[in-house]
Amino acid sequence: MRILTWLFRGFIFFTLFAFALNNQQEVTINWFFGANWRAPQVIVVLVAFAAGVALGVVAMVPRWWRHRRQAQRQARTPAPPTPAATEPTTVTPSDVAFDHPPREGL
Repeated sequence: MRILTWLFRGFIFFTLFAFALNNQQEVTINWFFGANWRAPQVIVVLVAFAAGVALGVVAMVPRWWRHRRQAQRQARTPAPPTPAATEPTTVTPSDVAFDHPPREGL
């Protein structure tokens, strides 16, 4: 299984490496007010991907904090005792139902 994992990782790496080598053309990004940025196309794609990941992480931070606070609150609050845990129960043989008759001679 490890060999397949490493083969898959190698395939992904070489695919992305070939993508980078095939997209080295110079591109111009036009910003507002006449500003522009010239860079290789692969760098522009990498920066756009990194910005998207960063934006996604920043968008999830408030939800992560909320879940963390709830988990800490639940860890500090002891669970209420259940009725089964507080009352001892006894089971008599007549309370137990069998689907089949008990075996003889065992």
